[in-house]
Parts: sequence; C-alpha cells; structure tokens
Amino acid sequence: MKVPQGSHAGRTTVLASLVSLSIVLTGCSKSEDSSGGDSGNAQGQQQVAQTPAAGTGPSCTLTKFGATKFDPKTAVVGFSQSEKEANPFRIAETKSIKDEAGKQGVSGLKSTNGQSLFNKQISDVQQLIAQGAKALVIAPLNSDGWEPVLQQAAGKKIPIITVDRKINATACKDYLTFIGSDFTEQGRRAADQMIKALGGKGKVAILLGASGNNVTTERTDGFKKEIAAKAPNIKITFEQTGEFAREKGQQVTEQLIQSNPDVNAIYAENDEMALGAVTALKGAGKKPGQIKIVSVDGTRNAVQGIVDGWIYAVVESNPRFGPLAFQTLQKFLAGESIPEKIIISDREYDSGNAKQSLSGAY
Repeated sequence: MKVPQGSHAGRTTVLASLVSLSIVLTGCSKSEDSSGGDSGNAQGQQQVAQTPAAGTGPSCTLTKFGATKFDPKTAVVGFSQSEKEANPFRIAETKSIKDEAGKQGVSGLKSTNGQSLFNKQISDVQQLIAQGAKALVIAPLNSDGWEPVLQQAAGKKIPIITVDRKINATACKDYLTFIGSDFTEQGRRAADQMIKALGGKGKVAILLGASGNNVTTERTDGFKKEIAAKAPNIKITFEQTGEFAREKGQQVTEQLIQSNPDVNAIYAENDEMALGAVTALKGAGKKPGQIKIVSVDGTRNAVQGIVDGWIYAVVESNPRFGPLAFQTLQKFLAGESIPEKIIISDREYDSGNAKQSLSGAY
C-alpha cells in the first residue's frame, strides 16, 4: 500500500491506532490455482492500516467470537473473489492474497471466483465451508443476501474477514472484521479534486458504480455532500450507473454527450468507467481536458490517463489486502482484540505526481 503524500490535498483522518507492514508491490496475475507467488516490483512500498477512532464499534476476540484456535499454515483457508479477473483491481487483490499466503506458509489456501455472479459466489463459499475451511476471506460482490453463508459459518464458528466491500451483518457474530478503504472519504476527496478542476463552478455527471453494495452508496454520498458544502455553484446534472465496467462507462458517456452536451466534468466511481468515458470522449472529437474527469481506484491505465491529459485526478482505492488479512487472522488466533473495521490509507494521483508514480500504480 502506498502512503499518502504530504503534497496531496486530501484530508487526513484522525484515527486511534496505526499498524504498518512493509510489502513489495506485486505485478498482476490472472491465475486462480496458485496459492503463492513471486513479488516482483523493485520499488518497495508500505502498507498502512488504520483502525477507526474509539466509539465507532466494538472489537472482537477469539473467546468472544467462540472460535477454536488453529494453525493457519496447515488449515484450509478459503478466499472468495467476486468478479472476473478482467479488472486490474481484482487481479491485484487476488494476487495479493495468494502471494501473502505463500509468504506465510499457508499451504491450504483454496481460491474461488464468482465471475460477477452473486449466486455463484454464495455457492463457492458454501463449497469452501464444506471442504473444511477454518477461516474465510471474502471479497463480496453484494453487501446483502449473505444469510445462507453466514448461518453455515456461524454454526462452525468460522471467522470471516471481508475485504473491499462490507457485508450487511453484525461484526463478531456473523463475521470477524472488514478490511478496506473509507469509501465516503474517497468520495469527499474526489469532490475536492473536482472543485479544483472546475474552479468551483460547472455541471457534473456521475458514473455510478454497481447497485447493491456499500462502495457505490458511500462514494456517491461523500461526493455529493462535499460538493454541496464547499461548491454550491457546481451542479450534478446527470447520474447513471456504469456498473463499474469500462464498456458500460463508455456507453453511458456516449449517451451523456448527446443528452447533456454542456456538461463540464465527469465523476467516475471507478477507473474502468473513467477509461470508458475517455474512449467515448475521443470518439466524440473532444480534446484532452476539455471535459474534466475525476475517478477512484489508482490503476496504472488511469494514472497514465492523467499523464496524457484525459483524466484530471484519481483517488486511490488500494487492493493489496493480503498482508493485512493474514496479519489480522494471526492476531485473532493469538487472542488479540480485532476492531470491526480496519481502514486502509489511500493516496491520490494528479498532474503533479502521476508520471513519477506510474510504476507504483497497479
């Protein structure tokens, strides 16, 4: 994980505790059958985890959860990926889990991929439980609808760590903890970049993420509230889901150009949609920077888009959860208290740092 740079305009959240773990940034692999891998980026970075301030929720211990201690090196540990490995975020996320399992000597890692089908992901996790998984790391496709899995896992006292997206359930009862970004804060930081891009005045379209998960809801809420509070002369004139997909983002932007030709900027709730928007703008004969784009993720292609002038800024959403997931599991099994949320610190990319930061993007 990359530490926020002091030159960035994003606010710093005051948090109760800070745990850092150095890792080497990894390349991307589409393999689904490898439990370990080679970490091969020459630029060492830090992964920084931040737990929420006191009062945001209870913590959990092995005793309180009711689980039995086991050795993760010899036990079956299941990882459920939600989406097709076509998105750089998911590629990097899966690789991070597998690489860290290999590094920690977790020989029984079993990985599945829901292929963007929620029913398949539910079935995948149920199969992992049937195969004797003692712990589960889940990247949920949706936040709701997990009751069948949660009931089975609770019956066997299997700790569940969710990454990237939350499950709407009760921490330390239905699952152990959530590891991911502060999505509301990402929306606020994207709004701050948009305000700078437009000088506080203009018309903005939002390419919404997929429905049914907390990421879309919180990134939208944070963005809108920040715009309303700081730049009332910026008006949101168009909203439509791009389903977090490049092709859909392109299609929606093509419609946007026709229906709202006076739009000044686009807030894309992930980089894939932003890159689809760039394709649409090029096809419409627009010039780089003519319509400002602010996005969330931090993929290498989007950061390159900043270098090329098509994207104004990108707020990172870091996918390298592997070290934190296994560190959290080890602490839990050692009897330590685990917070219900472990929030990762994300950086930002803009024209001032994009070119030199390309090698650190995923």
